[in-house]
Amino acid sequence: MKIVIGVDWSDESIATVHQVLQLYRPLEITLVHGIDLGIFKYPALVQIANLQGYDDYRAAVTTAGQEILESTANAIRLESCSVKKINEIGNAADLIIRTARTVNADLIAVGSRNRNRATEAILGSVSHRVLLQADRPTLVVKGDSRPIHEVLVAVEGQEDADYLRDWLLKYPFLNSVRVRIVNVVVPLKPLNPYPIPEYGVSNTAMTDAEDLVRRMAAALQSPQYNGTTRVLVGGVVETVAAQSREADLVVVASHGRRGLERFLLGSASHAIAHRVRCPILVVR
Repeated sequence: MKIVIGVDWSDESIATVHQVLQLYRPLEITLVHGIDLGIFKYPALVQIANLQGYDDYRAAVTTAGQEILESTANAIRLESCSVKKINEIGNAADLIIRTARTVNADLIAVGSRNRNRATEAILGSVSHRVLLQADRPTLVVKGDSRPIHEVLVAVEGQEDADYLRDWLLKYPFLNSVRVRIVNVVVPLKPLNPYPIPEYGVSNTAMTDAEDLVRRMAAALQSPQYNGTTRVLVGGVVETVAAQSREADLVVVASHGRRGLERFLLGSASHAIAHRVRCPILVVR
């Protein structure tokens, strides 16, 4: 397994490395540190403005980036794992995504500072941009690393179930876990403007949902995964977020929207990622 991990000086970055090592035993880890020079990233502008200290500042932040990469690499004590280090000037999220494509990574891992969606839209964040733009599974770690015992797998439909099942079987966690497979059935709403009750959920919808989660649980059942199932009624994002309070890790699938399309149309997986407080693995 090849994993690309975004690295900086934050506690979240350290927690991300520790969380990855609690989940997997990769054969290759690529540590990526992007150096944001701010106004100094435009040498021509620096010359025009006659700003002093450009060369010294660039050298200092480059050296600091190399130091954090070396420190992080030394903390990864896996005999069978090769560790690569990339320290380049540029946007950290873009560098992480580009590196993942170059090395053909199976997973990207980044830490999150738990900014809300409005703050991220204004200020931006590495984890936010990676979630929006990455074309492969992404692990977002929130808070301290933790042992993973309880995993909540949120399944929207058969396509989700197939994709998540294949991923979990191909890349099992390091230790056995209890997997709770959840499907949320959204009640139908009337199309007219009058305040009449929701139509509710049909027996067929509930039966289909129960069959879906049972089939997935049966496919995963093994010493590695001890699966249980549950079908709930409500809003997908709110319900999954509520269920995640008892989980150590949430696993969801993304339907492949990226960039402007996801910004305009929205994404349940992206919304869930902002609502849960534990690490979340978005499989795509």
